Formats: sequence, structure tokens, C-alpha cells
Amino acid sequence: FFFLEMNTRLQVEHPVTELITGVDLVEQMIRSAWGEQLAIKQDDLSINGWAIESRIYAEDPYRGFLPSIGRLVRYEQPEEGDQGDYTVRNDSGVREGDEISMFYDPMIAKLCAWGETRDDAVRGMARALEDTHLAGLGHNVPFLAAVMDQERFQSGELSTSYIKDEFPDGFHGLALTPEQVKILIASAVAMNEVIAEQDGDPSERTDWTVLIDKAAYEVEVGYDEAEDLIVAIDGEELSLSEIDWRPGLSLFKAVLDDDAFTAEVKRAADGFDIRHRAARARVRVLRPDVAHLYALLPEKQAADTSKLVLSPMPGLVVDIPVTPGQEVKSGETVAIIEAMKMQNILKAERDGKVKAVKAKAGDPVAADDVLVEFE
Repeated sequence: FFFLEMNTRLQVEHPVTELITGVDLVEQMIRSAWGEQLAIKQDDLSINGWAIESRIYAEDPYRGFLPSIGRLVRYEQPEEGDQGDYTVRNDSGVREGDEISMFYDPMIAKLCAWGETRDDAVRGMARALEDTHLAGLGHNVPFLAAVMDQERFQSGELSTSYIKDEFPDGFHGLALTPEQVKILIASAVAMNEVIAEQDGDPSERTDWTVLIDKAAYEVEVGYDEAEDLIVAIDGEELSLSEIDWRPGLSLFKAVLDDDAFTAEVKRAADGFDIRHRAARARVRVLRPDVAHLYALLPEKQAADTSKLVLSPMPGLVVDIPVTPGQEVKSGETVAIIEAMKMQNILKAERDGKVKAVKAKAGDPVAADDVLVEFE
């Protein structure tokens, strides 16, 4: 096993080694443990192409990669095998409906992509991540997709300080690229058409205003002779074909012009929440006069949580070493939460006086549950 790994420049993960050598290392280990001699020699080995692995974890990158527990309400995996320009392998240890608890390692799968070149492998991994959908808990798929899309990673300029260098203020997703704007608009318009058709109220309207958060785009919609959807965004015509979506599905799949894509979608009260790779936004398909009124709506103010200590993750309360009426200094420990074999110590951010303690040792808590309240 070791000398096989050495031939691949000390690749850490055996699926990567197996994809570029064609040797099943686990099989060789089992045969060797049974007493058989290795069926291959060093001279039989060669490296073919490039492979990359993404470890999919129940960790929330938007919360500093803290563990996330819960039930896998949805788990859609990418199709494995030859996908044309790349090959997919997904070593998964869970199934849809399984529960990720606070007591075990949060790894969900080892998703691998192989390509003839490094660029092919990176593009293949990005598409495989697009086709991965999880719901019910926080996960790192958007972060992994962000890495695939970054020029620095694509160039191979890596170091152990990569995350700190590229996301110094934490991970908050990536801004939409011009191509992703087109993907989100085309997806929203197509879903709007499907819903209207299924509701028995197909609209004759061809002109819409699409809002992506606050940005407005004028859109014309029509069909060509092949019944493909033609979407003109501010005058630029795009063809949307091979649409694979119906109400209730979490993934919208289609081909925009000649490029296949998958977006994660969710219906909202007035539109859709759509994520493509590491970029997400609320998208609304509106009549132009209605879109004008949206600009007049006041912004919803975030709740003031400055006097609250909230649980950063689901877990188990180990200790809350403060009591009501106690004076607490900045940096003093106010709670200890355990999740997935780790203890997380929460400290006061400023001086204050405890007004109430909302949990006790042994209590299970969810993310954002109030632990301590200050006056």
C-alpha cells in the first residue's frame, strides 16, 4: 500500500490514487492481509490524467465551518461514471433520511472527479458539486464550489493558508458572475412558465422585469420552432433547452445556449431562492409596474441580538458557568457547547451583567438558541 502511494507523489486519499492508476488499493490491501502476494509490481504502475477529491462535510461554512447536525431530508448525488470530459466517483457513507448526530464525524462523502488534464478535473468537480444537493443541515458544498471557481485554485498556487488568504472575513459565498446572472434569470423565467402552465393559467405576457435582490433586468420571453425557451435579457437573446424541472424539485437542470448547468432552487412567497455554485440570490419575475413598487418597500431591520449569547451550532450544553445577576468581564467564559467530538467555548464579547440563563448542562440546543441574556 505504501509503495503504491509513493508512486503518486504521496497522494493522501486512496480514491484519487485509484482514479489515476486504475488500481483498487483496498482490494490489494485485503488480498495482502489474506496472505496473497501483490498482483502488480512497481513497473506496472503509471499515472493517467488528474483526479481531485472534495470532502463533503456536515459543516456550515457560513458559520465558520461549525458542525451542523440533523436529518438528511434530501440527498441527491451526481451521476457516477464517464460524463464525457470527466469521470465522477462518489464514496458516500450516508443515505437520504439518515441522521447526522453530534456524536460522530461529520463527513458525508468523498466526491471525486477525474480528467485528462488538471483543468478538466477541476471543471468536472465543479459540475459534480452542482449536481449534489443536500437539505436538512448545513454543509460545505457551496464553499467547495467557490474554491473550484477561484483563479488561484485553478492555477495551482496553493498553501496551508489558502482559506485565511482568500476568505479573511469568513465565507459568505461569492458574488454573481455575469454568466451566473444569466443562469438565474433564465431559470426563474422558465420555472415561472412551468408553474403558470401547471396552474392552468398560462400567461400571454412576454415582457417581464426580473429582480435579482435589488438589481432589475428587462426580460423578453418566447419560444423557437423547437419549443426551446428564448430569453432576451436587456436585448441579449439566450436559448434555454433540455429543461428538467417541475414544482417540488430542488434542482433545476437545463442547457443555456450550449452549456449544461444545475442550480439549486426553492420557491419563495414572491419568487425563488436560487443557488448556482457559491452564489445565491432571491429572484423575482414580476410585471414591470409591480417591480417598480418593490423599490419603494422599506428594508427589514435585523433583530438586535447584541445582549444575547446564542448557540453557534446544534449540540449539547456542557456547562454554563454564570448565574443571573453576575457581573461578567470581556473574555470570560459564559457557555461550553459540545458537538461532534469538539467542545466550543463561548466567551463574553464585552463587560456586562447576566439577566437570565436560558439553558443548563445536559440540554440539547439548536443553532441560534439563546443561552444567556445580558441586561
